[in-house]
Amino acid sequence: MELISRINDRSAVIGVIGLGYVGLPLALEFANKGFKVIGFDLDENKTKFISAGKSYIKHIASERISPVVEKKLFSATADFSRLPEVDAILICVPTPLDEHREPDMTFIENSAKTISRYLRRGQLVVLESSTYPGTTEEILLPMFENAPAIQLKSKAAGEFISKYHTDKETDKFTVGKDFYLAFSPEREDPNNANFNTATIPKVIGGVTPDCLAVTKVLYDQVIVSTVPVSSPRAAEATKLLENIYRSINIALVNELKMVFDRMDIDVWEVIDAASTKPFGYHPFYPGPGLGGHCIPIDPFYLTWKAREFEVNTKFIELAGEINTFQPYYVIERTIETLNKYRKSMNGARVLILGAAYKKDIDDMRESPSLKLIEIMHERGAEVDYNDPYIPKLPKTRKYNYHMESVELTAANLKKYDLVLLSTDHTGYDYKFIAGNAKVIVDTRNAFERHGIKADNIYKA
Repeated sequence: MELISRINDRSAVIGVIGLGYVGLPLALEFANKGFKVIGFDLDENKTKFISAGKSYIKHIASERISPVVEKKLFSATADFSRLPEVDAILICVPTPLDEHREPDMTFIENSAKTISRYLRRGQLVVLESSTYPGTTEEILLPMFENAPAIQLKSKAAGEFISKYHTDKETDKFTVGKDFYLAFSPEREDPNNANFNTATIPKVIGGVTPDCLAVTKVLYDQVIVSTVPVSSPRAAEATKLLENIYRSINIALVNELKMVFDRMDIDVWEVIDAASTKPFGYHPFYPGPGLGGHCIPIDPFYLTWKAREFEVNTKFIELAGEINTFQPYYVIERTIETLNKYRKSMNGARVLILGAAYKKDIDDMRESPSLKLIEIMHERGAEVDYNDPYIPKLPKTRKYNYHMESVELTAANLKKYDLVLLSTDHTGYDYKFIAGNAKVIVDTRNAFERHGIKADNIYKA
C-alpha cells in the first residue's frame, strides 16, 4: 500500500485541522519525528503565532515550536484549499453542547464538508474529536463517499478537480480503497507532568481492516503504543467510557462532600484515609464544579445518543445533575460564611482565585469559575478574579465578561469581604493569601494541603 510506504519512510505529509489544546501538541509530535506537518485553523492569529515560531498555549513552550518551524517541518494556514497537499488529515475540532445540552456537531460537520471538497484518492482521514458512537460512519463516511460529486458541483474546487480527478459526477469513492477513514479519540491532559501526547496509548478504530492498518502505522510513528478496536463506534464509546467513569466518581465524592459537611465530617480527611487501602479503591476529589472540554460534556453525548435506542441513562444523568449543582453549593457555603461575619452576598466584595478549569494551565473551557461569577453577580456581589495564567477573561460561547486579573497584593486582598479559591494554582503563595485575606472559602482544600489552618478559612 503506497500510503503505508510513505508513512514508514516519513515522506507522508500530515495535516491537522484545529490547532488548539489537542491539535497543536499532536502536530508537534509528528513534526519532531521528521514528518512535514501543515496545520489548518480558521483563527489566523494562531497561524501567525506558528509562523513566528511562538506558542499561544501556556503549557506548550515556544521552544517546542520554533525549531520545527525553522526546519520547515511545521507550518500553519487558514487556507483549506491546501488539503490535497497532505496524505493524512487529523481532525481535532471542538464538540460542545448547545443550550439544550445536546451535541453541537457544527465544527465536525463543517470540517467534513470542507474535506469533501478537496478529498483525493489515497488520503487517510482520522477524527479525534470526542463525540457519540456512530459519528464517524454516520456523518463523515457519507460525505467522503460522495466527495467526487461534491467537488464537481463546487466552483471553488474547480482547479483541484482538474488536477486530481477525471471522475464522472455519479462516481463515488470507496472507503478502504479510494480513501481511508478512522476514529482515534484524543487523550490530552494539559500540563500533566507524567504523560504527554506521545506517551499515552492511542485507541484506534477503522471503518475497514485497511483503514485500521493505515491508521495504526501512522500513529505507531509517534505514540508509545496503539490499541486497535473493532470499529470506529467502539473507539468513540471508549472515549465516552473514560470520561463517564470520571464524571460519576467525581459526582460521588461531591455528593459525599455535601453529606459529610452536614455530619461535620471533613471529606478530604476521609478520602486521604480511604486512599491508604492498597486495593479496590482509587481516590477522586470534590471541587467547585466540572471543567475542561471532556468530563462536563462527553457523558451527555451518550445520553443523547441513547435516546435513539429508547434507553434512559439514569446513572449518567444523575451524576451530571450532582456535578452541575456544585457551583450553587459553593455559593450556598459562601453565603453562610459571609453571614457569620454579618455580611450578605448582596453588596459583598468577592475575589475569586483561579479562572482556569484546573491548576497551572490557561484553559478556560467550561471552567466552574465562570459559573461562580455569574451566580454571584445575580446575587448582587461585586466580583473580581486573579489568575496568573489568564490576564483577561476571554469571550466564551456562554460568557462575555469584561474582567482583568487583579494583582495579589496585601492591600488588594484586605479590601475584599471574602476570597474564594476556585483553582489551586501551584504558584499561589497560600501563606501570604491567608495572612492578608479577611475570610477564605476553599473549594480545593489547598490551604490545609499547604499546612495552613485558621479560623477564617472555610471549606466548600
